[in-house]
Amino acid sequence: MKVLDLFCCCGGAAKGLHDAGFESVGIDIRNNHEYPYQFIQSDVFELPLNYFQEFDLIWASPPCQQFSVSSRRWINVGYDFDGDMIQATRKLLLKTGKPFIIENVIGSPLRKDLILCGQMFALRVVRHRIFEINGFRVPQLKHLKHKKPLNFNHSYYVNLTGHGGQSYSFKMEDWQNAIGISHIHKKEHLTQAVPPAYSKYIGENFLKSADMVLK
Repeated sequence: MKVLDLFCCCGGAAKGLHDAGFESVGIDIRNNHEYPYQFIQSDVFELPLNYFQEFDLIWASPPCQQFSVSSRRWINVGYDFDGDMIQATRKLLLKTGKPFIIENVIGSPLRKDLILCGQMFALRVVRHRIFEINGFRVPQLKHLKHKKPLNFNHSYYVNLTGHGGQSYSFKMEDWQNAIGISHIHKKEHLTQAVPPAYSKYIGENFLKSADMVLK
């Protein structure tokens, strides 16, 4: 199975999809990341429509800065982020006719087909994410109570934002272990990464649905 990883950044999602059994091809307009699989530098919206037909599944993680909690205070004072790429991404993916996942932060205008948290996978990050899923279904996992303290310097969790915020550790190795990624060696890239456990869970459920169709 082949998956097209749009706005791939450093390949957190791709790592989980690879672990689930997919061959990943990443697309990003920038080539300054540590993507671990085949990479093509391109504007997602300039890809020919027939190119998407080479893939069984499409994953998209469009930029989310305008929807993050930390950016709201800037929006409130009139700061204008680049346009809402979620709407444009959804429109593009619907044209392909392929099954797809769009991932983004809490507060983004996605249909909430699935919400995942690091606690569901015993990770030492919280990192809530919304997933709009088209073409198959993924069971919602129970949202477990977060371990405490959540907002203090000795928290159980690593806060993978900015310079680490209020975390139990600021060491790179601890950040990597917390999110389940070893191929990324820059903290600014880890702050943007999708935990591979999330995409592995979704990818495995896609493969199950594909098997059922074949049977």
